Amino acid sequence: MRGFDQVEFEARTQRAQDLMNASGLSALLLTTETDVRYFTGFLTRFWESPTRPWFLIVPANGTPVAVIPSIGTALMGQTWINDIRTWIAPDLHDDGVSLLADALNEVTPGDGTIGMPDGHETHARIPLADLNRLYGEIGGRNIAGDNGILRQLRMVKSAAEIAKIETACDVAGRAFARVPDIAQAGVALDEVFRRFQMLCLEEGADWVPYLAGGAEPGGYTDVISPARTMPLVDGDVLMLDTGLVWDGYFCDYDRNWSIGCAQPEVKSAYARLIEASDAAFDLARPGTTAADLFHAMNAVLTADAESTNAGRLGHGLGMSLTEWPSLIPTDHTVLQPGMVLTLEPGIAVNNKILVHEENIVITEGDPRFISPRIGPEMIEL
Repeated sequence: MRGFDQVEFEARTQRAQDLMNASGLSALLLTTETDVRYFTGFLTRFWESPTRPWFLIVPANGTPVAVIPSIGTALMGQTWINDIRTWIAPDLHDDGVSLLADALNEVTPGDGTIGMPDGHETHARIPLADLNRLYGEIGGRNIAGDNGILRQLRMVKSAAEIAKIETACDVAGRAFARVPDIAQAGVALDEVFRRFQMLCLEEGADWVPYLAGGAEPGGYTDVISPARTMPLVDGDVLMLDTGLVWDGYFCDYDRNWSIGCAQPEVKSAYARLIEASDAAFDLARPGTTAADLFHAMNAVLTADAESTNAGRLGHGLGMSLTEWPSLIPTDHTVLQPGMVLTLEPGIAVNNKILVHEENIVITEGDPRFISPRIGPEMIEL
């Protein structure tokens, strides 16, 4: 099912308000696409344009208030939000700041504290000059951090959210299964990238905002460079890593193939990746930490091999391609049922790297793969 029932947004708002009241916050001020959408269901690609700011106020009591450009009135009106205040944007003299200040002054006490997400992986989507002007128009009110409320809320997904991520994973799985139809020796990597995105769309993706990968003999040098025009040759290892979107939620996992017969050392390294991913999966239960999963994978990967220095071996997943937590030694976030994670071990081979990624969900008991699980044998094309 696309979208959510209104009760989903009401529950999210109530949880936020419980946390706000416990933290002494009078409201949350939200400015980013994912945070606004989390409470409203306002799904549009119009955020790709940086011209207009968009604001949502979640008061400590009552329903959220949208303060948005007038071009968004009709779409926001299809959500559960009833209090929608608009201005004609862009306005070079007052781009919604006065309207936003009036709304904040209305729904918060004169000495209230307004929270904005301020931790790692957050940003404020408002010009600094406008933010400074806002400070001057809200009287004795204070703008501070949100005490991690948005992070805490978005990190644990509802069953309805998990279903959307799983649908995205299923779409990608069907596209990955068709890669042998588009990738073989002689086909240029950039052509494989283009055709794979077409496969994702054919299989049901709404869009494909992220596709990375590589292809080189015996491994690849990095996984973030643009696709090259060089044709695939026997001995190449091809990797495609997709973050496609279905109804506003991402999948994020990759697959590897050998062009022709895989080298013995590549086969061995690839099997080690699967072993590392499985080691983390077996440990991924409530009460375990993000750091525990890192160490489980790292122990397998570095037993007799070099580190890839990737920085982390996985992360959260949901409305954004990458979310909290990070699977690193210093992230002691405790796993809870409803978290969706990527497991992303990498290993050095032939002075290059191989990377494998899966998506899993934490449950009350055993974890569950939501990307189609794959075995330790590298597929040869």
